[in-house]
Amino acid sequence: MTQLAPKPAPDIDWANLGFSYIRTDLRYLSHWKDGEWDAGTLTEDNVLHISEGSTAIHYGQQCFEGLKAYRCKDGSINIFRPDQNAARMRRSCRRVLMPEISDQQFIDAVKQVVKANERFIPPYGTGGSLYLRPYVIGVGDNIGVRTAPEFIFGVFCVPVGPYFKGGLTPQNFLVSGYDRAAPHGTGAAKVGGNYAASLMPGQQAKDTVIDGHHFADALYLDPETHTKIEEVGAANFFAVTQDGRFVTPKSPSILESITKYSLLWLAEHRLNMPVEEGDVYINALDGYTEAGACGTAAVITPIGGIQNGDTFHVFHSETEAGPITRRLYDELVGIQYGDVQAPDGWIVKVTES
Repeated sequence: MTQLAPKPAPDIDWANLGFSYIRTDLRYLSHWKDGEWDAGTLTEDNVLHISEGSTAIHYGQQCFEGLKAYRCKDGSINIFRPDQNAARMRRSCRRVLMPEISDQQFIDAVKQVVKANERFIPPYGTGGSLYLRPYVIGVGDNIGVRTAPEFIFGVFCVPVGPYFKGGLTPQNFLVSGYDRAAPHGTGAAKVGGNYAASLMPGQQAKDTVIDGHHFADALYLDPETHTKIEEVGAANFFAVTQDGRFVTPKSPSILESITKYSLLWLAEHRLNMPVEEGDVYINALDGYTEAGACGTAAVITPIGGIQNGDTFHVFHSETEAGPITRRLYDELVGIQYGDVQAPDGWIVKVTES
């Protein structure tokens, strides 16, 4: 058998990598039909071919995930907590009546895509990573409001840099009058409709300037009372209280961020802080010394200030991350890149050094 020569490194400026689509070599596809998923395969084709009657198009029957692979200093490749993404995808699938993906198939698909696109993993030290986007969509000939007759599970990847420009630079956020999700709706599922609802308020926030303050995105309050912080753009919110507690909002309409729960664990076990999930009232921001947005894409983005009506509240600083935020960032990123000892089960190795 003829051995194919390895492809050259892609022509990418790793130091200035943003968060945008870059076509990579191969992606994974598996089809569900007649009650089961097939074995799945890798393909070069980055275009999906689906029925015009697919429920994903008409009724939003779909969900997705986001996770990353990292190049370590010794050359090995880490994937961060893929079992948690697999579990969350199963919850999302259940919420919108789609067949679930097993942990084994999910993690195997992710590893296949990482290995097949290894040349697109940013080098260690650049701050970049390989972003993985698993998804499930309802497809097949259909027109009625019902679950689809067939489904596709796919995974593709894109090399990325920071989601917000500037990395660990504080960003300001504007409280929105719109709701991200309905009470008792799909807010806790990672489905596209939640993100579609956020597009207009997010753009309005970015287009707004108040007293010289610019805003990176909208901040959403709870949809029932509009008194409590829920999410920051497409990320979860956290804060540090005046008495040194690490706090994140808790609500049935918040997407359970894997990054947030990782930070809760790290704050408690590595920084020895009291931690809690609870209510964070928008009118009580003076009780917090630091705040941030967290998620797979954003990692940790310090929040400089929040504009709530006519009031602009500054946390630690508009120009520098607070000390707790920075320590958590260093601990989390260190684990992801293999520079800090990871808790058991947090890292899946794709290749060894």
